[in-house]
Amino acid sequence: DHRVGSIGLMGCFSFYPGKNLGACGEGGMVVTNDPECAKKVRMLRDWGQDRKYHHVLKGFNYRMEGLQGSILRVKLRHLDGWTEARRTHARGYDSLLADAGLVTPTESPWARHVYHVYAVRTRERDALQRTLHANGVQTGIHYPVPVHLQPAYADLGYRAGQFPHAERAADEVLSLPMYPELSRTQREMVGAVMRNEAYVI
Repeated sequence: DHRVGSIGLMGCFSFYPGKNLGACGEGGMVVTNDPECAKKVRMLRDWGQDRKYHHVLKGFNYRMEGLQGSILRVKLRHLDGWTEARRTHARGYDSLLADAGLVTPTESPWARHVYHVYAVRTRERDALQRTLHANGVQTGIHYPVPVHLQPAYADLGYRAGQFPHAERAADEVLSLPMYPELSRTQREMVGAVMRNEAYVI
């Protein structure tokens, strides 16, 4: 058994405020057992310096503030409980939406999903989102544009239609409310709205 981040040479974590373990501002972490990788990452986050005012790499100012680290240390104690709450909410959604005609998240037998988001798929995504919004349910679209169609990667020469599965997913995915404090009543209300609409894929 391995936790995410412990497989491979390095692992990366985001502490964006909306993540399962979020700071109160921007932040992230790289983990590695390789001393050379650790040294290079430390330099990259501090303007490429190996010592003050001595730049050996083209780096960035990615030093996380001490206050953010302190907040994360306190929140880390609660992460397992928050994860279990998210998993409970996911099982609740699974049950509520079993006959709603949607594609719901799956969990592989060798993995343990932490449900950062609970994203469903339907060809009627936009209509479903409008209906949920009209009933007071906030949703999100993670992520509406596939990577190969992002302007930043235009130089790679990919065009619409070359990755049809990614493009279809971007057109169909809708994230439902998912956070540890979500109540059963709120979850059931979301399910009721969706079942009544029966958005079949």
